[in-house]
Amino acid sequence: MSEHRAPGRVKEVTSLANPLVKEIKALALKKFRDQQNAFMAEGLKLVIDALDLGWEIRTLIFAKAGLGNPAIEKVAARTVAAGGTVLEVSEKVLTSITRRDNPQMVVGVFAQRYLPLKDVRPKDGDVWVALDRVRDPGNLGTVIRTVDAVGARGVVLVGETTDPFSLETVRATMGSIFAVPVAKVTPEAFLNWRKGFSGLVVGTHLKGAVDYRSVDFSGKPVVLMMGNEQQGLPDTLAESCDRLLRIPQAGRADSLNLAVATGVMLYEIRRGALSLDARAGA
Repeated sequence: MSEHRAPGRVKEVTSLANPLVKEIKALALKKFRDQQNAFMAEGLKLVIDALDLGWEIRTLIFAKAGLGNPAIEKVAARTVAAGGTVLEVSEKVLTSITRRDNPQMVVGVFAQRYLPLKDVRPKDGDVWVALDRVRDPGNLGTVIRTVDAVGARGVVLVGETTDPFSLETVRATMGSIFAVPVAKVTPEAFLNWRKGFSGLVVGTHLKGAVDYRSVDFSGKPVVLMMGNEQQGLPDTLAESCDRLLRIPQAGRADSLNLAVATGVMLYEIRRGALSLDARAGA
């Protein structure tokens, strides 16, 4: 963070009518997330990971039962030092905020962060996923989590997509939203960017004639383009691919779930970079 923020403060909140609680609950709606440029993430580990990765925390909410927990108290101190507000709340308030009967003990409100498309500059061996009009928060969250798992670089959202900062998407990422850069662009801007990209652009397509396992992905930057859940890639995006690939199937199902298909492709593209002891040196 470039500017210095004033030290934050700690408040005890027990009423559902509290204005701060109402403001945080409103983040369930995209309109308010965009207005506030903020979003919610649940769980102590997620909040610690986000802080460690340099995300700006606005508010930390924790259950009274967490008082005396050294890890929670440390996170509260970090939040105050960063200029955020710390709310100690009743379980009733936490349940209301998260819309869960058994909520996590800690919730963080963070500033949203998008990567400008001009900063997506894949180098040799880098892999990015471009998702066209992805509609399902679970699919998007799972793709972000899988991108993180395979060591790919990030996600480019093309066109009107579901919100990467919705509660459902963030939950499905299992914290990977904080580790994976996300860019958001129009199809026109993406196609313009693609003209200057000299790596390999591949897409999965029902018209694809190439088995995804037969392509050499090594040593070059790769953009994997995946289409909308219902319609697949539109012609304009399909035509911008160097190769249209297919994942063979033997059963009665005629297609794979978007997140599963993306996972299959990512593990193939990253095959040479993945080994069981790869994390040991990380």
